Amino acid sequence: MVTISIEGDRVHFDVEGLDKLWSLRSRLDIPLAHIRVVKVDPEAARGWWHGLRLLGTNIPGVLTVGTFYQHGDVVFYDVHDPDGTIVLELEHESYKRLIVEVEDPEQIKRMIEQAIKRRRS
Repeated sequence: MVTISIEGDRVHFDVEGLDKLWSLRSRLDIPLAHIRVVKVDPEAARGWWHGLRLLGTNIPGVLTVGTFYQHGDVVFYDVHDPDGTIVLELEHESYKRLIVEVEDPEQIKRMIEQAIKRRRS
């Protein structure tokens, strides 16, 4: 699971627990300006094939954590339970997408969208 917070014009994605070890990441920081789309999408984390694993761990049906090469793009996953999944489409970043499990996907989606809207105002 990932804990998300916003400070200024950046979104912080803190990887929790043993996922830090499995993903070889403890934190990702993304500027709000680089987030194109935020959506709640459990289907993005379902299934057994998430692309070619570059760094991380994939145990189908249990967890997908780390960096994957998928359809020509680099994608970061941190998902145990697909029902808590949000997907962030990015630009100008090494990752094209972040597919992460959060505690309350709808609330996190609203929080990021509101921060993006405030930034543009």
